[in-house]
Amino acid sequence: MAVQYFFKKKNSDLSMKKCVPCNSKDLRPITEEIANELIPRVAGWNLVNENGTLKLHRSWKVKSFCKGLELFKLVGDVAEAEGHHPDLHLVGWNNVKIEIWTYAAGGLTENDFILAAKINGLDLHELLRKKATS
Repeated sequence: MAVQYFFKKKNSDLSMKKCVPCNSKDLRPITEEIANELIPRVAGWNLVNENGTLKLHRSWKVKSFCKGLELFKLVGDVAEAEGHHPDLHLVGWNNVKIEIWTYAAGGLTENDFILAAKINGLDLHELLRKKATS
């Protein structure tokens, strides 16, 4: 059923969707095949397999430590509005890394791609160094 759902919704804009609650007993991670179909729709994010668990990763270089905290605040506001919370990492003084996956499902769900798309929609220009990394 999940496969059909994703392919029916293939042309819809992920950033316009809303994350669904993760408390469903039927919540299952998507397959790697479906994840590979969705990853092009969230530019800059990488699909990573960590010990059999699929996750989304993205990195940015920010102008300063404080700009990294500002980025986290912006992402945190989106995450709170969606009820779906990523792992946020500030590595060194200017390397921001975000990891998204659905713990309750044990892998990736459509929620993760929705959140990644919404993060992509944030205006981070003033926070980032001239050359952003992904």
